[in-house]
Amino acid sequence: MSSKRGQEVATTLVSTTCDSGRVIKMPSQIQAVVITVSDAGFRGERKDASGELLVELLRELGAEIVATRILSDDPNPLTEALKEFADWRHVNLIVTTGGTGFSPRDNTPEATLAVIEREAPGLAEAMRMETLKQTPMAMISRGVCGIRCGTLIINLPGSPKAVRESFAVIAPVLEHAIALLAGQPHEQAN
Repeated sequence: MSSKRGQEVATTLVSTTCDSGRVIKMPSQIQAVVITVSDAGFRGERKDASGELLVELLRELGAEIVATRILSDDPNPLTEALKEFADWRHVNLIVTTGGTGFSPRDNTPEATLAVIEREAPGLAEAMRMETLKQTPMAMISRGVCGIRCGTLIINLPGSPKAVRESFAVIAPVLEHAIALLAGQPHEQAN
């Protein structure tokens, strides 16, 4: 994963504006964007271990990584990045890491809620419920999940350990969820 601030891995995709949440994304293979939200990472003071781990976990699942970004904890750049990537026709999954706690600088859930059209609360609930078995810190994760423009957006905590544990909870349903968002009938999405 690139350590340059705001740099996409691939920038050749064409952006398209979404008028409703019913846009059909093609193909149904997972086409993912990973966004790390970290002031220290953005300033280059900390290695992006969580974002790099997310890229690895998504690739193991068979996902193509379309782009990565490291952003500060400021809400506006994250809101704009989420809108931008969700509106790309070939992006169907955005996973963020960081900014989900109680700190005054933790703005990821608010930025996500500002852009999604529909919530997907079961994913966030399942991650908190399962990771609570590993650590009581799961109770203070405010991450949310939702859909914008046919793209699933998922907030994960910022530590590599929490990323690995949370991702393990949702990994079994990601391909099915993306297939449903692509308009595949329930029978074909299994």
